[in-house]
Amino acid sequence: MYTYSPKGVCSRQITFDVVDGKVKDVKFVGGCNGNLKGIGVLIEDMPIDEAIKKLKGITCGNRPTSCPDQLSKALEEVKN
Repeated sequence: MYTYSPKGVCSRQITFDVVDGKVKDVKFVGGCNGNLKGIGVLIEDMPIDEAIKKLKGITCGNRPTSCPDQLSKALEEVKN
């Protein structure tokens, strides 16, 4: 299980696992609860590279990042 502290967004923590190159069990602490649960469900069992590609660069309002973008950064850290 990995833990990431996002920056510049409402969520305070992201936890997830990567098993056999696939994203598992994504959970956010804080942020837009329903939307972030939805993100977790949508990328469950998705290959890590595909999840990064889909989430990277998403912004929230006038912020240069978002919770999904922060998740992509966390996944990139784990991958590297």
